[in-house]
Amino acid sequence: MSAEEEVHMVMDGDWLQPLWQRDLLPPGALAAFVVGSTARGWDNARSDYDIYVITSTEQGWTSADAALSLELPSAHIEEFYAHNRRWQVTYWLDAQVDDIFDKVSWKAFESGRVTDDTLSYREEILLSRLGNCLPLFGEDWLADSLARLNASAFRSFVVVRSLGALENALEDALGQLEAGDLESATISTRLAFGHVIDALLESHGEYGSQLIKWRPNRFRAVAPDAIEFTRYWRIETMQDYDPAAPDAWIKEVLALCQDIAMRVETT
Repeated sequence: MSAEEEVHMVMDGDWLQPLWQRDLLPPGALAAFVVGSTARGWDNARSDYDIYVITSTEQGWTSADAALSLELPSAHIEEFYAHNRRWQVTYWLDAQVDDIFDKVSWKAFESGRVTDDTLSYREEILLSRLGNCLPLFGEDWLADSLARLNASAFRSFVVVRSLGALENALEDALGQLEAGDLESATISTRLAFGHVIDALLESHGEYGSQLIKWRPNRFRAVAPDAIEFTRYWRIETMQDYDPAAPDAWIKEVLALCQDIAMRVETT
């Protein structure tokens, strides 16, 4: 069997077999699902296979762990190579997921306890991927978790955070522009544009702004009315930027950022 045929077999066949062979599926696991670029059809020949497994009890592993937060224990990770790809299997306790949802409850959000530091990177990525995954088993657990996500303040949390980052970048860019520091203003303007696009996409339920490389794919998935892809991409790639006269591009993009921000719904 060729390498391409092996990959095709994994994509279309039994994802769980490599895990069974390596004793990586604990008894009583509640759910398992493929996440990341593969689950969304954005992967390529060099992409990893990422799988989340939900369990009800700790298994006593001692290999790679990823720190989450002071309140939660670490998330266990197993890595191996099969079918010419690197596989990364991340194990989450069902109780961990409960705690993560508690952090982004409406009660927490409205009391002001939801801040930029509320969720760790891995916690936010977990919630971001629940709506775009490939279930292997545990569809009921996934359906319940997706319903909890949609009923939580998570969308408002990430949108407000992105808009806050936008405001900071706008202030930086305007101050640098006034001071004649056009190089720094250019960088701040690029940051502002990225933040407002992230806020726009997040307001449509397209999460994952930490993974900037997928922003064009996320944009196409939403196709927002506020800005067309061709204009978004011209700005993202700075096609109209003139190094000899950067202030024109800076002012245009900053005005666009403010216009888009006015159209973003936070709740």
